[in-house]
Amino acid sequence: MAVVAGHSTVAHTNAGDLRGTTEGSVGVWRGVPYAEQPVGERRFLAPAPLKPWSGVRDAVEHGPLPPQSKSFVGGGRDDPKVRDEACLTLTVWSPDTSGSLPVMVWIPGGAFVFGAGQFQLYNGSRLAANGNVVVVNITYRIGVFGGFELGDLGDGFDDNLALRDQMAALHWIQENIAAFGGDPDRVTIFGESAGGTSVLALLASPAADGLFRRAIAQSPALPLIADRELRARRAHEFLARLGVSAAEVKSLPQRQLRRAAGRLQLKSAATTPTLAYGLTYGTDLLPRHPVAAARAGALAKVPLIIGTNSHEASMFAWTKPPMLPTTTASIDAYIDRVAPDRRDELLAAYPDYPRRRALVALGSDVMFGGPTWAFADAYSAHAPTHMYRFDHFGWSLRVLGLGATHGSEIVHIQHSYGSFLGRKMHPLGRRLAPAVGKRMQRAWLDFAAQGWDSGEICWSSGQEWPIYETERRCTRIILSARDKVVSDPDRDRRLAWVGLY
Repeated sequence: MAVVAGHSTVAHTNAGDLRGTTEGSVGVWRGVPYAEQPVGERRFLAPAPLKPWSGVRDAVEHGPLPPQSKSFVGGGRDDPKVRDEACLTLTVWSPDTSGSLPVMVWIPGGAFVFGAGQFQLYNGSRLAANGNVVVVNITYRIGVFGGFELGDLGDGFDDNLALRDQMAALHWIQENIAAFGGDPDRVTIFGESAGGTSVLALLASPAADGLFRRAIAQSPALPLIADRELRARRAHEFLARLGVSAAEVKSLPQRQLRRAAGRLQLKSAATTPTLAYGLTYGTDLLPRHPVAAARAGALAKVPLIIGTNSHEASMFAWTKPPMLPTTTASIDAYIDRVAPDRRDELLAAYPDYPRRRALVALGSDVMFGGPTWAFADAYSAHAPTHMYRFDHFGWSLRVLGLGATHGSEIVHIQHSYGSFLGRKMHPLGRRLAPAVGKRMQRAWLDFAAQGWDSGEICWSSGQEWPIYETERRCTRIILSARDKVVSDPDRDRRLAWVGLY
């Protein structure tokens, strides 16, 4: 039935009944467990099936965030503050519990160190209401408890816990989303940064086959995926730093574990092209790196939207984290580690180097642009692919000199203009959504509903978005007033990275 404002609404899941609430015309269920909580002896293990309960369970309050430091993404007064390892929950928004609606599953980012589906920046109520879709936000383990690979330490340690959590949530959705008015055969996964990286990993994982039908990867950061051998070395170095055996790790306090992993993160940024936190390939769950899987055609072949922002690294250039090179010293060190014989070729693609504009562009391509172009080229040979570049930025980002920085597209897709970041990036967005937000959200919604399986697609705005293929590399440039399609818009930069991913 259609949701009635101000009324509670009960959904009947396989494990038991859940009582939610409403936000306007949309029903919402918060803190919904999708697996047994990974605490005690379940620490560092794959998620276990959820045990049923009797009676009606309240689902009106958010579950705890995964353990993490404070971040500006969740810095608003309305964002949850409680953190705990018992964090395997999700949030569901539905405008019609009796329907059979498309389902959009949001996988939040944060470099596998920060993030949670509960943040107001990711509030799915507007998507659900505006698009008549069911929206599900996943929260999964991050940091040392989910984003730091310990699978090679033996019994009691499973690999790729963040990815396993996401799959457990997708299995829950397949089994239960009909109770919320969703169609399990029309599931679209979408995510940004580490969430976009997870989307590509789910495409490449045989274990995720059949769990979704469409995918959207916003600013994926594929250097967050490393090979098993490297991860194994880091895991044993982690033990050495702690000064304990593998059997003793499960009983150590959070702070001690997080501190040791954080130190290895800093070391990895200075010595390898990948980071200590992230996903691991070369395992049964993820046999190949997503780019290699795409080149071999050994992955799910579903319609895909993929893209990046024009100024991905500008925000990082402010803080200068060692994880993303945006200074001449860090860029020189990165090139020395990765491709010393390609230095002149790489730098020639950024003629303003070492001016700030070139530093931002090069840093953007290290983490986002280079691997995204490589994946799109390979994947487009097997499935309908649509590439975008997000160029819009409002006056506040212009004044700050950030441009279309990393993550700035999220507020437009979610229409979360009332969130902490939304208010800062678009102060007037709560009263009047900017045109770019209306167009972008409608494109995402149309894709989730229709799939865009082939051909020159016209979404409801009447604008074309041609498929991406390596002959033309048509890319939709998302601008403030009206978008345009350009063939291979970053050709020189793309060519400079060929062969490095």
